[in-house]
Amino acid sequence: MGKGVFVISRTVGVLGIVLVAAGAATIIALSVVYAQEKSKNAEAVPPTPPATSTTTTRGPASTTPTPSNEPWDQYRLPDTLRPSTYNVMLWPRLTKNEHGLYVFTGHSTVDFKCVKDTDLILIHSNQLNLTQIDGHLATLTGLDGATAPAIRTTWLQGATHYLVIQLSDKLLAGKSYQLYTEFTGELADDLGGFYRSEYYEGSELKVLATTQMQPTDARKAFPCFDEPALKAVFYMTLIHDRNTVALANGMEIGTINTTQGEVEVSVTTFEPTPIMSTYLLAFVVCEYDFIRTPAGEKVLIRIWARPQAIAERQGDYALEKTGPILQFFENYYNAPYPLNKSDQIALPDFSAGAMENWGLITYRETALLYNNKTSSNGDKEWVATVIAHELAHMWFGNLVTMEWWNDLWLNEGFATYVSYLGADHAEPTWKLKELFVLSTVQGVFGVDALASSHPLSYPPGEINSPEQISELFDSITYSKGASVIRMLSEFLTEDVFKRGLSTYLNAFAYQNTVYKDLWKHLQDEVDKTPGLQLPGSIEEIMNRWILQMGFPVVSIDTTTGNISQKHFLIDPESVVDRPSVYNYEWYVPITWMKSGVVQAPVWLITKSADQSPMKTTDWVLVNLNIAGFYRVNYDQGNWERLLTQLNADHKVIPVINRAQIVDDAFNLARAKIVDTVLALRTTQYLSRETDYMPWESAVRSLGYYFLMFDRTEVYGSMQKYIKKQVGPLFKHFENITENWTKIPDGHNDQYNQVNAITVACKVGVEGCAELTLGWFKEWMKDPQNYSIHPNLKSTVYCNGIAAGGVDEWNFAWKAFKNTSSAAEADKLLYALSCTKIPWLLNRYLQYSLDPNMVRKQDAVFSIVYIAGNVIGQPLAWDFIRANWKFIFQSGGGGLSFGRLITGVTERFSTEFELKQLLDFKAEHADMGFGSATIALDQSIEKTKANIKWLEENKEKVDEWLTAAARQQ
Repeated sequence: MGKGVFVISRTVGVLGIVLVAAGAATIIALSVVYAQEKSKNAEAVPPTPPATSTTTTRGPASTTPTPSNEPWDQYRLPDTLRPSTYNVMLWPRLTKNEHGLYVFTGHSTVDFKCVKDTDLILIHSNQLNLTQIDGHLATLTGLDGATAPAIRTTWLQGATHYLVIQLSDKLLAGKSYQLYTEFTGELADDLGGFYRSEYYEGSELKVLATTQMQPTDARKAFPCFDEPALKAVFYMTLIHDRNTVALANGMEIGTINTTQGEVEVSVTTFEPTPIMSTYLLAFVVCEYDFIRTPAGEKVLIRIWARPQAIAERQGDYALEKTGPILQFFENYYNAPYPLNKSDQIALPDFSAGAMENWGLITYRETALLYNNKTSSNGDKEWVATVIAHELAHMWFGNLVTMEWWNDLWLNEGFATYVSYLGADHAEPTWKLKELFVLSTVQGVFGVDALASSHPLSYPPGEINSPEQISELFDSITYSKGASVIRMLSEFLTEDVFKRGLSTYLNAFAYQNTVYKDLWKHLQDEVDKTPGLQLPGSIEEIMNRWILQMGFPVVSIDTTTGNISQKHFLIDPESVVDRPSVYNYEWYVPITWMKSGVVQAPVWLITKSADQSPMKTTDWVLVNLNIAGFYRVNYDQGNWERLLTQLNADHKVIPVINRAQIVDDAFNLARAKIVDTVLALRTTQYLSRETDYMPWESAVRSLGYYFLMFDRTEVYGSMQKYIKKQVGPLFKHFENITENWTKIPDGHNDQYNQVNAITVACKVGVEGCAELTLGWFKEWMKDPQNYSIHPNLKSTVYCNGIAAGGVDEWNFAWKAFKNTSSAAEADKLLYALSCTKIPWLLNRYLQYSLDPNMVRKQDAVFSIVYIAGNVIGQPLAWDFIRANWKFIFQSGGGGLSFGRLITGVTERFSTEFELKQLLDFKAEHADMGFGSATIALDQSIEKTKANIKWLEENKEKVDEWLTAAARQQ
């Protein structure tokens, strides 16, 4: 999500048809309405469990278990049973029953082996109504001659999501058994487990059933051992309406049409999956169309989407690029793709960007569909990199899986890194390996510089509950994980890295691993490589990067040749209360150049060291291409030499490092390591800069200043200075686009054109507002025929709505509701937040909680966008405080709660706002914050740092900006 060889023969697949067809009568018999199932359970209440436990018959999504030593009160399953095979049949109803509910019914068996003698079976089941069978919630039989003990009692343990089965005698180690359950569940719109998604085809509402199991929601679809290490083979059967198609991880084997009462249905069976984890399961029932690769290809690739999207050829780009990216990874991993098909499906409602389900990857529409009329180059890049990310998981994550969620970074960090390699292969002119630095490395530096950050890999015992697991799906896991893996590949060389990776994947295929297994295989390749000198083993080097949070700032003193390292904190006065056995020291790979000439790399493995070649009067630049995950500071003399070089001939310095100089300087200034004026001086050369990466770094760095000052008197002088710097860039793009009549050729130039217009309009460059408002007005006059280039739509829409009134907002809202393009909808979702009219912003906030107005998957984004508007920020914060209970309990998109808290509090910089934030935390302490818990603590820490920074820098910044704006 985001992210011994076992072979299943065709014969086994055919056998699966026989097994599941035999159960068809049973599943049809379960086709009672939801109310009847509830009544049946109410009439036969399961026995009361021991009094030490908290129980419900249909457990809540999150309940704190009563402290006890009972195994059913622990979040982790005992190590007594291991599943081998599931046989699951599900029937989703895509119309409401008489009680206004969408439901699904089903039954499943799981074959498992007893590893240790036990008289207790714990299996995950959450929000399922289990059917009573002979007075119990399950039946148990022995396999291969084993005798199953009688069931003594069963109950549902809501807090820990268990079906608990106590036996009259013990299961015996080495013996195999089968557990059977029947159940009913709600096909809710909560974006988790087996859920429903909706869209309109003309005026007709269409409903589809789909899944999102990661991390802990397979248990909402059927009872299962829902932990990543408990892999099994899954035989799936779906019953569905005749006019729908059914998809699952395996290729469909066949479909049988049948009738139950007056209901005509189809029964589709699928090839068994490879042995795999429950979180990778997927199944979809929908009325979609598809496009596919030609017959005869080794791997069948199909792109599924709404019929209109397929007819508009929005899936063509994904189909064109999936094959080459898949082939790239086969070569990169030196391992064939393990399946015979790769289905990719675009869903209208989806909480994540995409999910790497084996053989059936699910996506948000914006992550898979590309419409050349409405999608920008950024949208196209997003599609390419997300497809590459998910395909990377087919091996790293799916074939070889982390043992437990504490090592989630290994899955997601790796897939994030290599996604740029795969997408770069598919689009070699885009320079995606360079853009990785902006999108990933620099993006996560800010979070990892907080005292409330966290290590990449936790001790397994620290991560237990679903809420704790969900918290791990953050930028540290994805972006820092990717950054340190990229650093590892850089200092090993890519060839050594790939060889170690290949042996790792082949050795552990269809198994689970911990990070040390990867270190061992990489070390084996290092040991075989002559001339590759490292300061320690892979484990010694990398454990410092994954087992302790944060990263160092490396300081270079060119007057003495001394280099040193220190844990970098954006607020140096913050308290780091997480101990580290490595004392927050790292093994740091130092790459560098002197006056434009690349020098031999060195390592810094202690607090400080002498490096005599760096004692020089030439300028020195460290961390070439930002290959290492650290920031760099210099003595004042070297800073001055770098600034002189930038102002004299900036192109002597590599473009990535020009971006680095700006980004490092601003963040070092926030951390009180260098003076704020020094950071501001790195932007003076920008009036001569036309490359995207340095400008993007500057825009982001100055974005913090906008957040801190756009409610103060400093804002005026800031506008004047930035206007002076961006004016030449605006003129540059006006010239090369022939007075804005065409789009630049280069991918990065297209990005920078957007920067030029966006920043120029923000600070009042002459002609910018008239340009964008003119485009917007022309669009309003003739929306069917007048087209704004997709690259420019976001900034044009935003500026048009900001400059306009109610008519402009209503026009954009209507366009948002009527568009069939997810990319267009995303642009309008953002632009609607740009209005300066408070009551419109409040109306938009209210819409965000109504899924008929704003899809549940987009609600967080709309609120955060409104908070990004200086007028909307206090409205959004009041709205969150007033509605937190509803927002939190409504569930959908729970992994986005952290993004919501971070986005709404980003501007906080006063004692009053800090008190409000602390009061908010205290007020909702009993209910908790779920996956937003870490984000809330980080927001408090950031607010404290902002308060201090403003107190110390406001006057100084105002004076410098005023003077700099006056200079010719």
